[in-house]
Amino acid sequence: MASRTASSYVLLLVSVLYISAVLVTAANKPTAAAVSDASFIKTSCTSTTYPAICVRSLSAYASNIKQSSRQLALTALSVSQTRAESCKSFVTKLGKFKNLKSRERKAIKDCLDEVSDTVDRLSKSVQELKQSGQSKGSDFEWHMSNVETWVSAALTDENTCSDGFAGKTFDGKVKASVRAQIVSVAQYISNALSLVNQYAEKH
Repeated sequence: MASRTASSYVLLLVSVLYISAVLVTAANKPTAAAVSDASFIKTSCTSTTYPAICVRSLSAYASNIKQSSRQLALTALSVSQTRAESCKSFVTKLGKFKNLKSRERKAIKDCLDEVSDTVDRLSKSVQELKQSGQSKGSDFEWHMSNVETWVSAALTDENTCSDGFAGKTFDGKVKASVRAQIVSVAQYISNALSLVNQYAEKH
């Protein structure tokens, strides 16, 4: 009798564990919509300059982007703005170092001006793209022209900042650290511009 009770208990325990495992697997399994949303981002990113960065930076927002070209472009701009703000903070802190050469200090100041312009232009682009949602025809084209102009200018700002550190005088940690930040931001902006263009063409 005791043996039968023990066997029943073991069988019940195994059943409970099995059901729990099935439920956990089902809960962790991505839905068809989630897979489709992720696929949309991956496909859209193939036409960007840096597709791997594009997919990596936007996949976390798949549930919000869904399969909207507009939301994808808007998210890419917002992510770029956040990266630019981080870069601005980095360059600001770098400019406070005491052991900088006079030429390095000037280059950092000029770069900070460029990055500040980048943040401002990306912020304007985000707001402009939001306003384009209900617009049509020439009104839509006007909004998108503004966005594309500002994003292109933001990309130019980053390149100008990087060019300011050209020459052997800047060889070293300061030059390397600034350029690493600038290159990263420029890659994000370049991808955002591609996705903005995609949205404009589809619309």
